Amino acid sequence: MAETRRLVITGLVQGVGFRYAMLAQARLLGINGWVRNRRDGSVEAVISGDARQVEAMLDWSRNGPAGASVGNVMSEDASGDYRDFELRPTA
Repeated sequence: MAETRRLVITGLVQGVGFRYAMLAQARLLGINGWVRNRRDGSVEAVISGDARQVEAMLDWSRNGPAGASVGNVMSEDASGDYRDFELRPTA
């Protein structure tokens, strides 16, 4: 059964390739969902997979790619049916 989480990641997370690195990491881990920038400077994502995959993605999100400086990762339960991982437009 899939576990689905909504993340809001704050800090220096825009302008450093965070979304593209998260896309690559999600595909590497077999995670489904999406990621987008938010107008407030944060990055929002929904990640879905088995518990091990989701925990690995959460661990990655706490650091992000080189150049990022993650201040906080807010994580909450979410729902949805996702078949891939995609980039979404800024919201």
